[in-house]
Amino acid sequence: MSNFQKVREVAYEMDSLRMGMGWKKKDLEKKQIIIESSYGKSHPGSAHLNKVSRLCSEVVLKEGGYPADYYVTDICDGQAQGHDGINYSLASREMIANMIEIHVNATAFDGGIFIASCDKSVPAHLMGMARTNVPSIFIPGGVMRAGEGGLTLNQIGTYAAMYKRNEITKEQYEEYKEKACPSYGACSFLGTAITMQLLSEALGLALPGSAAIVAASPEHEEYIKKAAKTVLNLVEKNITPKNILTKEAFENAIIVHAAIGGSSNSLLHIPAIANEVGIKITAEDFDRIHRKVPYILNVRPSGKYPADCLSYIGRLPGIMLELRDYLHLDCMTVTGKTVGENLDEFEKNYVNNDPYGDILFTAKKPLNEEGSLAVLKGNLAPLGCVIKHSAIQKSQWKQRLKAVVFDCEEDAYNAVINKDIKPGDAVIIRYEGPKGTGMPEMFYTTEAISSDPELNSTVALITDGRFSGATRGPAIGHVSPEAVSGGPIAYIENGDIIEIDIENRAINIVDIDNKNLTLDEVNAILEKRKLEKEIKPSKYTKGLLGNYCRNAVSGIEGAYIKTN
Repeated sequence: MSNFQKVREVAYEMDSLRMGMGWKKKDLEKKQIIIESSYGKSHPGSAHLNKVSRLCSEVVLKEGGYPADYYVTDICDGQAQGHDGINYSLASREMIANMIEIHVNATAFDGGIFIASCDKSVPAHLMGMARTNVPSIFIPGGVMRAGEGGLTLNQIGTYAAMYKRNEITKEQYEEYKEKACPSYGACSFLGTAITMQLLSEALGLALPGSAAIVAASPEHEEYIKKAAKTVLNLVEKNITPKNILTKEAFENAIIVHAAIGGSSNSLLHIPAIANEVGIKITAEDFDRIHRKVPYILNVRPSGKYPADCLSYIGRLPGIMLELRDYLHLDCMTVTGKTVGENLDEFEKNYVNNDPYGDILFTAKKPLNEEGSLAVLKGNLAPLGCVIKHSAIQKSQWKQRLKAVVFDCEEDAYNAVINKDIKPGDAVIIRYEGPKGTGMPEMFYTTEAISSDPELNSTVALITDGRFSGATRGPAIGHVSPEAVSGGPIAYIENGDIIEIDIENRAINIVDIDNKNLTLDEVNAILEKRKLEKEIKPSKYTKGLLGNYCRNAVSGIEGAYIKTN
């Protein structure tokens, strides 16, 4: 007996209430499929997903199941930037996952189709799938086309900083804004949205080739139809997310992450998804895998091309063919076949149609031999912090910088724009971690630095907050323990010298008051400062953010609220 039929036997009002929505009695005997999406008029990544849900419903009905549309709209990080709205961003991941749990479990379904496009909604839907563990498939919402001249939204932060510095006119700035988002879909660069679409597929939860398709295109529709058919097969065979989400599947996702130069926010999302199935994925796992996997995808922000160019090289299956020797090929996927079997099938008809010749590099001749990010530790970040080294120059892998300390991003941004930050400075932004303000992005500040020719190769930003997937330049985030938790970042002072050493995975305060000190001497000074300095409390004590700030784990662990 199916899950729904079991519940139907004890929920005496179920039939009446469903027939009140137009169900026929015979429909109640069918496999019940929840179709959950982040549809809403909130941003281009979600505004078209009602059409995706509708198409899924038509296919499920045709294939003998019965669909039910549910929605949990996400917010847009781009629209939340520059004000306190961004503090809700990461917490929204938890809330979306919670609503999916409620929607699936409060009524009971036999299977699920989950649809999302963007930064927090994709990992939230994957968390919800893992937590509820009904036979399910994920449908990525697709990528928008790049604007005129290859313009993508991540460039608007650069143009905003240039406009504030009077380097471009208001008319130029307004024209860029008008042309940056020409269609539906996730933003056309390898930010968190497209990174997580690709990783949903790498995990085995989405159909091969379904991530980063141009949204609302005929090809996208074909994948949507195929996914809607596939879910009924998953129900029939009782293949659930927990059958797919093994430790090896998560390692496959990290292997792909290293190769594509994926968003640093994946270090928040992959551990959170793994936590839902009782698997521990650590920052050290990312660092270990990135050290041995080549970075091969030449897509922004680390690379040259917009993300809609992925279609030329076969999207993720084309990338995974290059990574075949690194992957766990025996992992199960929603096709009912293994990763290796899926690649064998794809390879039969694969043609690389790269018109530029350098979108996808080979594993033997990569852009970089050691992935795209590193986890650093030291007396500034005893539990760790993250840097996306594929987005910086090799000359910045080891440097000493002077701390200029800020207790919020707004003050740091203004200091950069007003030219108060000088070459050789390390901009420290603290009290922006999960327990401080909800762990917002520092996007505008990083763009202000990276777009300034005097600063982009001479200044680093170090924070217990996080970064946009669009971030480029020397940005070090997720510093843990964070300031609110009494981490060393709370006690660093203006003028302290910080040494960054990516090769050796180290970040340390090494000089105080113009004195080169041993690490033991620095630690002794930090202990003294702890006795003299009062830690600022969390910004939020009530409501959703109050709850999140009290209960989230550290940034380096994934900044999720534990549910098990």
